[in-house]
Amino acid sequence: MKAEGTILVPLAQGFEEIEAVTIVDVLRRAGLDVTVAGLGPGPIEGAHGIALTTDCELSAVDAARLRMIVLPGGMPGTTNLVEDERVLRIVRELARTGRPTAAICAAPTVLARAGVLEGKRATCYPGFQGELGGAKAVDERVVRAGNVLTSQGPGTALEFALAIVEDLCGAAKARDLGRAMIAR
Repeated sequence: MKAEGTILVPLAQGFEEIEAVTIVDVLRRAGLDVTVAGLGPGPIEGAHGIALTTDCELSAVDAARLRMIVLPGGMPGTTNLVEDERVLRIVRELARTGRPTAAICAAPTVLARAGVLEGKRATCYPGFQGELGGAKAVDERVVRAGNVLTSQGPGTALEFALAIVEDLCGAAKARDLGRAMIAR
């Protein structure tokens, strides 16, 4: 089952490599269309010196064609995402039209800045709970709250990506993919 539209994974300098690569890899294994867009021209260097080639620059992305946005964390990647008005505008547009938004590690703070977490349960990397705005911060690995999915960090990236697959493709697809990857 292929979801309609592309899933946007924006990369900013200083992104968390494990999160970004895991998300893109798992979603593509599930047969989903994923666009990796850099905030600027690529390649984009992660927090640990690993540079990734992007599919395009964020300025080339049409929010109307997006199925979902998934934000990897990392520092200073999250700071760069939260300070980019284009990212906030896309998050707000998707949320306003009922399309899913997701973020891991420190990146749920981007969702908070965009006003998406208000009154919802959410999780994030320990120490960032105070930056979740009006969200109810919980200490759980992956949290679903309506069309919003959040997760805690690098060690939860596979669970998080499989939760996205479950939301978009169904539990059976996520289970089969997890088995194929020998995930718990």
